[in-house]
Amino acid sequence: MKKKRRSVYNLLTIAYVIFMVLSFLAVSTIGSRMLYNHLTEKKVRQMNRDISTLIEFYSSERNMGSTTRDLVFRYLKSVDTVTGCRIWVVDEDGNLVMNTEDANLGDSRIMVEDFNPAEIRGYMTGDFYGYFDRPMLSVYAPLHAGFKLRGYLIMHCPQSDIIDDVNEALNVIYLMMLIIFFLSLIILAFFTVFIYRPLKRITYVTEEYAKGNYEVQIDVTGDDEIGYLAGTLGYMASEIARGEDNQKKFIANVSHDFRSPLTSIRGYLEAMIDGTIPPEMHGKYLGIVLNETDRLTKLTNSLLQLNNLNVKGLLLEVRDFDINATIKRTCETFEGRCIQRKINIELVLTDETMYVKGDEGKLQQVLYNLLDNAIKFSPDNSVIKIETTKKGEKLFVSVKDSGVGIPKESLKLVFDRFYKTDPSRGKDKKGTGLGLAIVKEIIKAHDENIDVVSTEGVGTEFIFTVTVSKK
Repeated sequence: MKKKRRSVYNLLTIAYVIFMVLSFLAVSTIGSRMLYNHLTEKKVRQMNRDISTLIEFYSSERNMGSTTRDLVFRYLKSVDTVTGCRIWVVDEDGNLVMNTEDANLGDSRIMVEDFNPAEIRGYMTGDFYGYFDRPMLSVYAPLHAGFKLRGYLIMHCPQSDIIDDVNEALNVIYLMMLIIFFLSLIILAFFTVFIYRPLKRITYVTEEYAKGNYEVQIDVTGDDEIGYLAGTLGYMASEIARGEDNQKKFIANVSHDFRSPLTSIRGYLEAMIDGTIPPEMHGKYLGIVLNETDRLTKLTNSLLQLNNLNVKGLLLEVRDFDINATIKRTCETFEGRCIQRKINIELVLTDETMYVKGDEGKLQQVLYNLLDNAIKFSPDNSVIKIETTKKGEKLFVSVKDSGVGIPKESLKLVFDRFYKTDPSRGKDKKGTGLGLAIVKEIIKAHDENIDVVSTEGVGTEFIFTVTVSKK
């Protein structure tokens, strides 16, 4: 059973949702607690400032006569009205002597049971020993007359006011978070359109390439890394497809080039054995068989050489040598064929001697293959021209014939293995279709260039470069 693949997009979406939920939970729990503590501390500081003001006023009215008492009560009541906080005055024995909520308390004394100022460290939260039916924030300060303790002034503010402030602030925070989360969806949308979908398409196409289907197009463009990746994969696929096509052609061509001479050899030998060819003709047909075996040997050697060029790389014995002398020696090897067909080789060489840098043996093989092709496709009584031209540090070597030429659509294929311009592949029985492929590899190993110019019915010219020696 095929394991289901995880999607990066799904993981990112899940992570986004989890982040959103955790953010709301963090704000509603940790954030709200921190905000509540902050507002509580702020409220306590404000209450302490108010109490300091009240103590200062209360101490200045130490005469507790009825007029002064009413004045003090009215002042405390005004602060109660402004702040919304209840204010108590407790004597040193813990008796409640003034309460801004009860104007008629008078001279009566109400004992605040369990009141212990030492327990109130700065401020106290709760119902203040059961005297309130709702949570209160209580802050107190001692009242002194001279250096003697006279009681305590206590301010009680509802905690609901702080909670309301916390909820109001949280509502603003939640609203801002929602706006931020919705805006972040734009980033997710950009990721979906410009990253996820192209990557998904690239993944699908690469899976098709892995199956051998190289006709699928990626259809992803752009100047960014993803566009470059898509272009590189497309190029890779085209190269692999071309390689597979070349491999198929290679196998077909090898099969054809081996099968034809083997079939010919078998046919002649069977004819000699069964008497179809009389004994007096055996010599002639054995010569044909020998020619076919030579062709097979040449084909095998060329295949081995080309394989070594591609797999192991070409080992060059680079040195300075006179290419003019090499050209002349190569032409001498074709003297017999040229005389037989009345073909002249015209040499137009730069200077008497021209030293170049390269592997003399390999470059002589290039000249041999190019000249062999030129003679092969030139008509009788024609001229083949070999010319060298120096341009800067390069020497351009041209081999030009006046033969049948190469069709325009075939010019890009002449250096492919086994390629022959003759569609029937029967006009030239000695050719293997590997000569120009070997030429290309040798020139490439020298870091040089080779090109071909041809016109049907006019002729063909091969031009390659070599580096001029500083000698």
